[in-house]
Amino acid sequence: MKRTLLYIGMLFSAISCGRNGDRLQTGDLLFQAGKNSDMTGAITAATGSDGRLNFSHVGIAVAANGADSVLEATTDGGVRLTALPEFLGRSAKIGGRPAVVAMRLKDTTGVTAAVRRAKKLRGLPYDYAFRPGNGAYYCSELVWESYLREDGSPVFPARPMNFRAADGTLPQFWTELFARRGEAVPEGVPGTNPNDMAREAALEEVFRWF
Repeated sequence: MKRTLLYIGMLFSAISCGRNGDRLQTGDLLFQAGKNSDMTGAITAATGSDGRLNFSHVGIAVAANGADSVLEATTDGGVRLTALPEFLGRSAKIGGRPAVVAMRLKDTTGVTAAVRRAKKLRGLPYDYAFRPGNGAYYCSELVWESYLREDGSPVFPARPMNFRAADGTLPQFWTELFARRGEAVPEGVPGTNPNDMAREAALEEVFRWF
């Protein structure tokens, strides 16, 4: 029985990582289309575009000889390290496979330092305020703050944030979230999102799981 369970575990690992899993490198960015939820729906409504896969989340790969993990900022754990199979399991599915795309910086000079900076932020809370410099992080903010050029400037630019859907309406999720916080929606405040980040010319696709 134990041997059967071991074989099943090995098979699951192979399916999860796919035929390209052995090419994952520390510092690769994993862009994820998340399962439907109020937050992922609000994110993709505000940042998605027709004809493209809409990413609602991004994490940083930490490759470790078959025990790969993802450094990410999540609503249920803040900045944390997550096992890769768990990360993939939370994804939406395309053809039964995780809707996740791995991308890599074309210039990997500063990637080791970027991952080191990101690891130092483990344990910090999720940034529900979506504002920079408050000691909390949402997923793409973690990447934005960690991936820096030699002069200290961010590799990925911050742009005025948009929380509105394509028709100009504000999803109820955002209205209720910021009402509970007693804050104005940070419309126009500089920030990042996974969709914009995935389209940056500094990145190239390495592989996808679907």
